[in-house]
Amino acid sequence: MKIRPQGLPGPQHFEITETPVPTPGAGEVLVRNRAFVVSASLRQMASEGAEDIPGVPFPALRPGDGLFGETIGEVMTAPAGGSLLPGDIVQHMFGWRDYAIVPVARCVRLDAPLPEPLGYLGYLGHGATAYAALTRGVRIANGETVFISSAAGAIGSMAGQIARLLGAGRVIGSTSSRAKADRLITELGYDAVVVRDGDEPFVDRLNEAAPDGVDIFLDNVGGEQLQAAIGVAREGARFVIVGTLSGQLAVAGTGRTAPVVLDSTQILLRKITIRGFSADDHPQARQEWFARLAAWSRTGDIRLPHVMIDGLERATCALSDTINGRYLGMVVVRL
Repeated sequence: MKIRPQGLPGPQHFEITETPVPTPGAGEVLVRNRAFVVSASLRQMASEGAEDIPGVPFPALRPGDGLFGETIGEVMTAPAGGSLLPGDIVQHMFGWRDYAIVPVARCVRLDAPLPEPLGYLGYLGHGATAYAALTRGVRIANGETVFISSAAGAIGSMAGQIARLLGAGRVIGSTSSRAKADRLITELGYDAVVVRDGDEPFVDRLNEAAPDGVDIFLDNVGGEQLQAAIGVAREGARFVIVGTLSGQLAVAGTGRTAPVVLDSTQILLRKITIRGFSADDHPQARQEWFARLAAWSRTGDIRLPHVMIDGLERATCALSDTINGRYLGMVVVRL
């Protein structure tokens, strides 16, 4: 990172530098990165004061720091007699570079036969979050109605498919454009999608999409969409919050707060449960997801929606486009 962004980050805040390929030390491996995921969460970690926020599972970024992101790569050099060998495919968090020195303890060796690299990245990242949230954060009963905000995002585009495979009777999403809404319905099996545009209140459009109410809400956004979900929730509805894009992608501020006014009377009367959730607290769900993704991929029951960007030099533009909602699904940079 060249300079801290004031507001949303763009290519002007970053630069590519060249250095000699480093030599790993004791307990480290040299990895040739092959692909990494571009995530809007970098905005939070690059803004002023990021180092002062407790509980955030990502390191703060300062000018001069390399960026990070979920990555797969091939081990080039490894300690003799260790658990990793040259040629092993591993996952780690030191993306945004061609080569990375990674502690062995922070590598995950990948062995299962999944589509490469997307299957691995989907397993280790956003798909795993969606699966954990819909199996540990909440439990879907057969036939229930599930609403997923930011349905075209990396998590949402997986979550709608997973919810259906877990027994949901009706799956509703939200997104920012009619074009993405149409793709969510025709390609990913959403029953209805609410587009966030026009003057009509979001809650009215959500009521039209879910006339019988919502049983489960997987929230990636917060803000007015969380407010609206309370307005259409059925008695005993369960909400699981996995993201706060309404604050994270706000033009002003640092992206680390997402204030919202909720009607606590309706939460009480409808007996709504609202839970913040992190997939990092459920490592067993990742292993379970890995097996299910492999099986669902073989039978064609699940897709890994994505955009593939070639070249590190295009990654910062891809980050800006991701933040501005240009893409559907996961955004992967191939090196």
